[in-house]
Amino acid sequence: MTRYIFVTGGVVSSIGKGIVTASLAATLEARDLKVSMVKMDPYINVDPGTMNPIQHGEVFVTEDGAETDLDLGHYERFLRNRMSQKNNFTTGSVYEAVIRRERRGDYLGSTIQVIPHITDEIQCRIRAVSENDTYDVVIVEIGGTVGDIEGQPFLEAIRQMRLLEGKERTLYIHVTLVPFVNSSGEFKTKPTQHSVKELRSIGLQPDVLVCRCESQEIPEDARKKIALFTNVQERAVVSLRDVESIYEVPIVLNQQGLDQFVVEQFNLKCNSADLGEWRAVVDALRTPSSTVSIAMVGKYFELLDSYKSLIEALLHAGIRSKTQIDINYIDAEEIEQHGTTMLHQQDAILVPGGFGERGFEGKIQAVQFAREKNVPYLGICYGLHAAVIEYARNVLGWYDAHSTEINPKTSYPVIGLITEWSGKYKKTHDGNSNNKDLGGTMRLGSQPCYLTEGSLAQRTYQSDVIYERHRHRYEVNNEFVHAIENAGMRICGKHQPDDLVEMIEIPSQDWFIACQFHPEFTSSPRDGHPLFEGFIHAANRYAETN
Repeated sequence: MTRYIFVTGGVVSSIGKGIVTASLAATLEARDLKVSMVKMDPYINVDPGTMNPIQHGEVFVTEDGAETDLDLGHYERFLRNRMSQKNNFTTGSVYEAVIRRERRGDYLGSTIQVIPHITDEIQCRIRAVSENDTYDVVIVEIGGTVGDIEGQPFLEAIRQMRLLEGKERTLYIHVTLVPFVNSSGEFKTKPTQHSVKELRSIGLQPDVLVCRCESQEIPEDARKKIALFTNVQERAVVSLRDVESIYEVPIVLNQQGLDQFVVEQFNLKCNSADLGEWRAVVDALRTPSSTVSIAMVGKYFELLDSYKSLIEALLHAGIRSKTQIDINYIDAEEIEQHGTTMLHQQDAILVPGGFGERGFEGKIQAVQFAREKNVPYLGICYGLHAAVIEYARNVLGWYDAHSTEINPKTSYPVIGLITEWSGKYKKTHDGNSNNKDLGGTMRLGSQPCYLTEGSLAQRTYQSDVIYERHRHRYEVNNEFVHAIENAGMRICGKHQPDDLVEMIEIPSQDWFIACQFHPEFTSSPRDGHPLFEGFIHAANRYAETN
């Protein structure tokens, strides 16, 4: 029968609940247990699809097309199990479902309340992840910190699950901060004590405390004090200091005995954890044999979590090739103001996804620099749009070529909504129509891409058909594809049956590829990703010869 682990956070936000949750899952998976995960987010948005990435970070897209919290990216990078729309839900989506049923009359006139209607819906969604006991363990992360008013329904729901499922099948883990005060030279346990007190006031007694700290391990006397004042076993007070790489955390938690404590509490019969792959990852990070500088030209650098999966995918490619990746974050607006001087001395250029006009001309200038200087280039989503527009302007001479997202009146709309150039689709499908919601109007999720035989893309992937995840509205306009190909750009990947452009390359360049999809969502530290590995190999070759 499925066991449930509930992970809460206290004292401050951003102390690494998602990494702790994913790392614990990795250690349990290393024991040959079947593990899945859930992220419950307390915000009112139905999903993060329309949220500003500078506020929320990236939107991680699952294979089935769900726009989810970035922590699901951590889950997939640490597990080999794929997430779906079941693995992430928000307060907004829960209330929306309950209200919809109330409007249909499903509750037969009952007064709808947080308890039991909202809490029941939360529990149903948690259990749905392991329908028919598919998994041995489901780990549920509750977003926010204890004490937040938004998270109270989630905490009440997991309190009820302890009563319904029993202590033998439920476990509470609380992640907290134990700060070190330099002036007194000691760790302060009081914030953790108060956080646990807050939990206990609503009926939740943690079974495990994961105590985050900075460079030093929490000493034994401080751990004993925490155990005494929080009613937690001393062996269940886990000290987790900052480490050089998040991929060390499964090893640290295993050394602290967390996974062993969990399997004992659940009375699970399983193997000891084989963390050889994780040790190999950490070793590759510590002992690189080369270094490359990658210019990432974007516009959401106020919060690097906006590009979390992309940054990690570059590091994964470095792990696979034992290359240290130095990423230089270059604001596209800086290029618009000061030119491409800052791109000199870079071994490769990457233009990531995005939306809107701000900084787009700077991205186009970065593409032009890469093409004219024969610097390895990788464009992702908006980076493909920039590459096609740059080529149309500067090679074909279509000087006002643009995307209709930015300039609806352009003479050469080489990028546009499919409804603008294909009679197959009705205008009512236009995601930018004033009477349409923005949420859920994009091409989303895993879809096939058929690669051209003999292309660089096919050689890189070593496959004729690939499956990658999408998140975009605008496409390359098929009405201009023939002229673009005649000018030397190759359409090397297409989506069928709609004949949509998925990948482009320039055969005359040493390494120039752009894709409409988001390959970063399927990269992992243990398995890497062929497109990013090819990009880093090209950067290494460029560094050696320049």
